[in-house]
Amino acid sequence: MTAGTEGRVERARPPSSTITRMGRGGGLNLVGAVCNQLSLFAIISVLAGLGEREVGRYASCFALLSLLGLLSLAGFRSAMTKFVAMHVADDDPRRLRGTVRLGLGLTVAASVVIGAVLALSAPWLAPALGDEGLVTGIRLVGLTLPAATISDAALAATQGWRTQVPFTVIGRIIDPVVRLVLTVAALRAGLGVDGALWALAISSWASALLALLSLRKRMRPVPRVAARYEVREIFGFSMVSWASALAATGLIWVDTLLLGALRGQHDVGAYNVATRLVMLAVFVMAPINASFTPHLAHLVHTDRREEAARAYGSAARWILMLSMPSFILLVAFSSQLLGYFGHGYRSAASVTAILAMGQLVSAAAGPCGTVLNMSGRVMLNMLDNVGVLVLNIVLNLVLIPRHGVVGAAIAWSASLVTANVVKVLQAQLVVGIHAAGAGLAKIALATAPAVGAAWLVSRWVSTWTDVVLLAAPVVVVVFFGAIVGLGLDAEDKALTRSLLRGKAFRRGPVEKSA
Repeated sequence: MTAGTEGRVERARPPSSTITRMGRGGGLNLVGAVCNQLSLFAIISVLAGLGEREVGRYASCFALLSLLGLLSLAGFRSAMTKFVAMHVADDDPRRLRGTVRLGLGLTVAASVVIGAVLALSAPWLAPALGDEGLVTGIRLVGLTLPAATISDAALAATQGWRTQVPFTVIGRIIDPVVRLVLTVAALRAGLGVDGALWALAISSWASALLALLSLRKRMRPVPRVAARYEVREIFGFSMVSWASALAATGLIWVDTLLLGALRGQHDVGAYNVATRLVMLAVFVMAPINASFTPHLAHLVHTDRREEAARAYGSAARWILMLSMPSFILLVAFSSQLLGYFGHGYRSAASVTAILAMGQLVSAAAGPCGTVLNMSGRVMLNMLDNVGVLVLNIVLNLVLIPRHGVVGAAIAWSASLVTANVVKVLQAQLVVGIHAAGAGLAKIALATAPAVGAAWLVSRWVSTWTDVVLLAAPVVVVVFFGAIVGLGLDAEDKALTRSLLRGKAFRRGPVEKSA
């Protein structure tokens, strides 16, 4: 028996094959997400030893790379996954080849042009970001941009075969680990932030090569027929998806850029240390969403709405359930956790708590934006993201001059809450897909004793090591003990068995080649 989203007790249902497949891919993605987040966390940690200003410089360059990467992709990340999944399901090799060639060709050309323009304009752009010392870093972003774009597009295409192996192994394990090793080596050699950015460039080009080889492997069995380019359909989806993704990424990074321009790189460094800590709490969101996306595209294309709703509910439930202990620890012990980076960063404790509350709402909403996109409501999702980005910019311009990093955190969290509430309502009222069986009531009930446990141990917690060795195990055991006590439904049990048996680490199910 399981508690439904409205607190009702429902009869356990047998898990669908789609849910099981999502679990296998999601399990591998979770391993990749842990590796990715720990590597990024370690990179920020070693940079933190150079001071907040140097962390700020790295963060500003990374924000620029993320925004321009989406500009180069022009929406083809989502389009590659969606249309490849459709053409594989339809056994259509002509359209499959046309989609892959069109997506890769245009994104490579765009990234090379944008990267060259960025490198040439670095002397003028660096002062606009509040630091003339960013010239070399911006030029390295221009060098890295084509590689990051190629890797994203190629790995997105491989997901169309409903396998997460290349995406996770290359994009979430090899790339961040190589980047970490090269970054540590560069810093030990005394190369500073510029050395760390060279490490980013080298690891990105290595990942791009591996991504292309992986895509080539999946295309090899496809019959060598004349490609058919569905230009209107692909561009109609990708252009709107591009604007939507650009606005969504702008929501993530605009506060970093505005902080640098309005307050300086010192504040950017403190803010991004807090942000990196919070992102550890929601590391499960990206891998579960990545596993969910190709399956949802397949279910919507084959008009299996009820199964799509159950898949959405499972994704939302697992994101929130796996994230909740981290949220409790972040809010209760933010000051102690920030002490890991040094005593100078403890002042960002309030920022960490504010950011955590915004991400908590995002976790509870689940992959609502993906539901809109994969259901063909890309225009609606774009309007949502653009509207929320405008709201975020306005709030940042008002709050940053008055409240600094705290103002940026408030602006970001308020925008994130607004975006997710609106999209959840639209997914249910416009698309007709709700998070069936999300079990939010059960998660809320399990949270109460975990919060109590955190309060009880707080008197013995004064450092980040105390949080890791004492508070974290207590909160995790109490929370998941309560979840088990309240009862797992059939889908949760099937997913758990799949993980424990190691199925998540095998190659995901692959559709018949077109």
